[in-house]
Amino acid sequence: MKLTIRSFDLPLKYTFTISYDSRDVQPTLIVELEHNGQKGYGEATSNPYYGFTIENMTAALENIRGLIEETELESPESFWATVQPHLQDNPFALCALDLAANDLFGKLQGQPLYKIWGLNTDHIPLTNYTIGIDTIENMVKKLKEMPWPLYKIKLGTKEDVAIIQELRKHTDAVFRVDANCAWGVEETIENSKQLKPLGVEFIEQPMRADDLEGMKKVYEQSVLPLIADESCITESDVAKCVGHFHGVNVKLMKCGGLTPARRMLKEARELGLKTMVGCMTESSVGISAIAHLLPMLDYVDMDGALLLSKDIARGVTITDGKVTYSNVNGTGAELLA
Repeated sequence: MKLTIRSFDLPLKYTFTISYDSRDVQPTLIVELEHNGQKGYGEATSNPYYGFTIENMTAALENIRGLIEETELESPESFWATVQPHLQDNPFALCALDLAANDLFGKLQGQPLYKIWGLNTDHIPLTNYTIGIDTIENMVKKLKEMPWPLYKIKLGTKEDVAIIQELRKHTDAVFRVDANCAWGVEETIENSKQLKPLGVEFIEQPMRADDLEGMKKVYEQSVLPLIADESCITESDVAKCVGHFHGVNVKLMKCGGLTPARRMLKEARELGLKTMVGCMTESSVGISAIAHLLPMLDYVDMDGALLLSKDIARGVTITDGKVTYSNVNGTGAELLA
């Protein structure tokens, strides 16, 4: 296989703000694997919270270029097992490589990934559209500009309940809220009581990732379901979420790609947890990969490409929350740039 590494700056429609970060441009790394005239694409965005940059992802991949290019793609799973020991300290780079391998494998097999996995796409969840932290006035403006059946509202301010109260005046859509670790125990319990009557479906990661003792109390007293994000990074974290959360949000970059994500989702289901996959403001390369996991999910947050003012790829399309698959095999992604 031939490895090509590219980087791009993805321009956002609006400044995107969560409780611990704010940005106007999202740097992203695109990995291309080519074999027998077919090209597979994978993606990982830079992330200051987890410490992964375009530079350290590129360096990690370049360090094993020889191994990557010499390894036969017998299956994405065997390929992942070969490269993972060399990229275990950089799961974002591993993710980009794994997505590219899965995409290439699907194209070589002449099938979309979900068919290779034996999944049925007749009944798949809608994706939410995310409203980042801003003034209440601007959050209302963003909501009105993008009518949608399901919103994720980023919280972590001193007026979180007021934000939801105001947004509720302008739509009947379902709300999900994501505090990105910003709340405390009593705050989360009280907020759940105030948010439930406002049509909120669940609360995502209300408290610090390492505060499992606090989450146990919240789990026992919250009137809304709780979904782990920052508390569920790798495969070993899934079981730890039982009794602390009602479900897990698996991020491909954090766990190292589609290959481990599928195992995490299967384990979560077996443990009685709700399943979700989230995005990290990827282009249509990463978003198209997420789409093939939809039959395994209760919830999904895959609006990353919708938040861009210009995409660098095409693949799956999303209309009013509903995903339509590309007629291209693999993940369906095609690079435009």
